[in-house]
Amino acid sequence: MKTEKLRFASVAKPYLIIGALLAGLSVVLGAFGAHGLKSVLTAQQLNTFEIGVRYQMYHALGLLFMGVARFYLTEKLVSIPAYFMILGIIIFSGSLLLLVFTNLRWFGAITPIGGFCLIIGWLLLAYNIYFYA
Repeated sequence: MKTEKLRFASVAKPYLIIGALLAGLSVVLGAFGAHGLKSVLTAQQLNTFEIGVRYQMYHALGLLFMGVARFYLTEKLVSIPAYFMILGIIIFSGSLLLLVFTNLRWFGAITPIGGFCLIIGWLLLAYNIYFYA
């Protein structure tokens, strides 16, 4: 029993670590935005920054959920949704943060690709749980 639990834990571990790191980074970025950027950014830039950080936190929590779900579901059911979630966080939140810091408007054009990845991650997880769990 202990060996089986360790096997599950080792497979769930990456999702738990990545989710925890991204959640912690969200707190750091949020504090930086609230205290360090408030006087530097426009209201619209600050709003964009906060949206990126907020969605990063939401989906970091989603990754933590997937890590815990991995104790109950097979790797196959969780891994691809988790990959979409990670990719979505990088593209969605990353493009918004880069948009704010570089003022290159084309970063805003790739943000929906990240949002689409996040949506696919959640829908695929729901599909996998409904049909295969």
